[in-house]
Amino acid sequence: MSIKFLNVALGLALTATAMSASAQKKYSEGVVNFTTSMMGQEVQAKNYFRTDSSAFAFSNGPANIKIITDAGGKSMVILVDVPVANIKKAAVASPDDIDQALAALPQLTFAPGTETKVISGFNCKKVVATDTKTKKTYDIWITNDIEIPIAGIAKYYQSIGGFPVQYTSFAQGQSTEVTVKSVTEQKVPAGTFSIPSDFEKITMDDLKAMRGGR
Repeated sequence: MSIKFLNVALGLALTATAMSASAQKKYSEGVVNFTTSMMGQEVQAKNYFRTDSSAFAFSNGPANIKIITDAGGKSMVILVDVPVANIKKAAVASPDDIDQALAALPQLTFAPGTETKVISGFNCKKVVATDTKTKKTYDIWITNDIEIPIAGIAKYYQSIGGFPVQYTSFAQGQSTEVTVKSVTEQKVPAGTFSIPSDFEKITMDDLKAMRGGR
């Protein structure tokens, strides 16, 4: 897994949860299932959420990756589990790492449109997002059918006016298209948001070195 692949995954983790102020159904705990493409590979991913935490999980080849963030945007851990290589690492972000990740995010403004369509069973409407840094625009499809807690450090979709169902995710120059397939209300498994005792804690720089530093 290249560090570029991980950067795209990080972008997804930072935008995996959002909220709507006028939703019909409110979820406080559960899982979002979605599909995306990372470095040309289709990926099925899950985002486990509670009101205070989020855990974005996916697999890439033999590696199982989980990115854990808190609702306040003050902590982030990337768990890397490669059973065939006996690798279990927990990269813990420093405050500076988090500040850099946030600084790299786009600054978006939103213009609600009139187009509507159903995506994955959700009634969606289009919002055109404009990155004030690059002036690029993106078509984002949101729904007000549901409300999901803000549980992550991303800021750029929180004021869009709904829950993003089909959207573009960004991280450190990488972007990817995401489609939510389902949102399920369920009890999150115990330990989902914690570092297992058998994982070695490392820094984000250590993780970059493991992946070639690119």
